[in-house]
Amino acid sequence: MTRALLAAVGGLRAHQQWMDVIGDNLANANTNGFKGSRALFATILSQTFTFGSPPTNALGGTNPSQIGLGTQLSRVDRDMRQGSISFTGRPFDLALAGAGFFAVTDGVTQLYTRNGSFGLDANSNVVDVRTGYRVLDDNGQPVTIDTQATIEPQATSEVVFSGNLPAEVGGPLPEQLATGAALESGTAAQLTGSVAGPYTIPAGQTFEMELSISAGSPRTVQITSTGAPITAQQIADEIEAQVPGVSAAVVGGALQLTTDKVGKAATILVIPGDAPQDLAALAGLSTNLVKGTQASANGSTDLNALVINNADYQAGDQIRITGTDSAGNPIDGSFTYGTDGTTVADLVARINSLFPDATASFDPGSGKIQLEADEPGEASLSLVLMDEEGQTGASNWAFTAFNVASEGTGPDTVTTSIQVYDSLGIPHLLNFQFERLPAGDWGVTASLPDGDGTVFTGQLEGLNFNSQGELPGQLNLPVQVQFGSLPPAELTLRLGGNAQFAGVTQYGGATSLLAEGQDGYGAGELANLNVNELGQIIGVYSNGQDRVLGEFGIATFANERGLVEVGNSYFTESQNSGQARFGDGSGAGDVLGGALEASNVDSAEEFVRLILAQRGFQANARLINIQDRMLEEANNIV
Repeated sequence: MTRALLAAVGGLRAHQQWMDVIGDNLANANTNGFKGSRALFATILSQTFTFGSPPTNALGGTNPSQIGLGTQLSRVDRDMRQGSISFTGRPFDLALAGAGFFAVTDGVTQLYTRNGSFGLDANSNVVDVRTGYRVLDDNGQPVTIDTQATIEPQATSEVVFSGNLPAEVGGPLPEQLATGAALESGTAAQLTGSVAGPYTIPAGQTFEMELSISAGSPRTVQITSTGAPITAQQIADEIEAQVPGVSAAVVGGALQLTTDKVGKAATILVIPGDAPQDLAALAGLSTNLVKGTQASANGSTDLNALVINNADYQAGDQIRITGTDSAGNPIDGSFTYGTDGTTVADLVARINSLFPDATASFDPGSGKIQLEADEPGEASLSLVLMDEEGQTGASNWAFTAFNVASEGTGPDTVTTSIQVYDSLGIPHLLNFQFERLPAGDWGVTASLPDGDGTVFTGQLEGLNFNSQGELPGQLNLPVQVQFGSLPPAELTLRLGGNAQFAGVTQYGGATSLLAEGQDGYGAGELANLNVNELGQIIGVYSNGQDRVLGEFGIATFANERGLVEVGNSYFTESQNSGQARFGDGSGAGDVLGGALEASNVDSAEEFVRLILAQRGFQANARLINIQDRMLEEANNIV
């Protein structure tokens, strides 16, 4: 009887400890990176009454006879399975799809975590935003990013060509230029709140939300109450003051947000603050991604409604129009917004007036501005649009750079051009003319617009295609160029070859020759940050370049279940976990930027376990109750 009572007491204790484990799991069901645990039970030593006997010729054997002495909690085992991934859009929110851990330090101890809620502090250190602990790289050094660093310009050293030179052609044709990309009109992304003010905020409380405009980094908007109700206009004023790239107004009493840019790339994303101090919910703002729209432009489309527009033109802003006419004479004029007009058709009309021997037009079917020589044959047409410095409005005219759409010399020449950079990072338009030579091979001549520099190298020969229409050997041609007063520089023209389909070919069909790439760029400032799957912090610069600015250390362990949890979702090494290993890539997994790993606790499973633990606890309690009654009866008999 005493054995049963003691077994029941042990059962109560074990089931209570099981419920402790379940309670911890449920409490952390929404803790990012949390790994749940399970309780493992084992029997206590049994009391043996008989040890059994072997069989004999006359009798069979007997089994041992034992009574168990109850149960005990043998071990609490951690579940290291992957939790689900949720995307947040914050660049330094990181999740690991694998068995690795991020490493951090409090200045003394190295700790490990699966909760990648990271960010930058005032000194550009990458820190855990929950604790301020600094995040470490593979060498155990804190990760620091130089957010003020710039990229120095790089002069172009090579130009890469691809496409087809025609094996058979017919002409002659007038030369025609066209924008490289279609012009499209767009609307701004616009978000209107559903609730009109005024709004009541308890005195001293701060309501906040974050806004990401056109995929930029989220900006925090905060409003602290002084006790008086705030209006929608007050919220609008704070947004305009704290978030660049968006205009805020009050329409019909409700808050309305409008991006400065237009088109599909113009977006508004509202990231709510913590409840119940969420400014977005207070103003009735949706947290769904809102995008602008775009469609093919037409002649009546305002220049400010084009997707390539970066900042709206104001009356008096000028678009410079430069180039050469069919005879090679320089063209230098301008289009004044508000004076010469405001629409695409007005701009085209101004271009047309500046070229005496060519006709400018706008093709609504292709959405491209075209400039065609009035006479067939060889022409030196070129056209460049750019905004004057220091003015309010600006568009990305480089996106629509004019290229030769139809060669003017028919069967004998093909031209293409590309923007290259000098050693100061200044862009220049470099033109190339490919000419069919009498022997059937091709030569190429490079040139610069008048006043932009000098090309010292004449016609380059050697483009001899085989019977399969391919260059039989790798062809790289040198060109010496001097930009302005700078020292001469040598460029390499890479045309492909080695009997590969890459590079320049000569097949039947249309001309598709293109100077598709070059390795120069202008100076750049840091525009954005993101993290790739290797854990590298990639800085994206305003000149289109990117650089690796840092790297997160990803630790793995021989036995990650042997780690010791020390609070705040941190772990330390133990004798049975093994030491942290960095950089070997064994099972570490991919880093997912803009995402967090959720807890791996399954609430439904935990509630089932909770029911089982409760039933077990009740059964053991019932057994104690029955034992108590039996002892009472025994005492009464005595």
